Amino acid sequence: MLGQRISEQAVQASWNVAAGASARASLACVPTWHEDFRKDLTRIDVPTLVIHGDEDRILPITASGLRTAKLIKGAPSVVKGGPHCITWTHAEEVNIELVNFLGVAKRSASVLEKEAVA
Repeated sequence: MLGQRISEQAVQASWNVAAGASARASLACVPTWHEDFRKDLTRIDVPTLVIHGDEDRILPITASGLRTAKLIKGAPSVVKGGPHCITWTHAEEVNIELVNFLGVAKRSASVLEKEAVA
């Protein structure tokens, strides 16, 4: 999507963030790639936004986003044409989903607060 939805500067900025990561932390995260977090996901009981690009080739939506949404009892928000880093390429779509979610989450929190007081 270079030149279509993302600039060379954005690619360079992303590279700079990755290159600036701690070598120790980068190496330490590798074993988590094989960790099975499915049981942890089923215990999430607060409003949770799952948003994923349907053209992610690094973590395909069928292998991660859709499964995650099922495990935490929520429908995923799918960004059409979205690659792996949708916050760079599809910022407007992501922001709309996030604002909509936060509005729903805020209303849900208000209901929970009222129930707790009652």
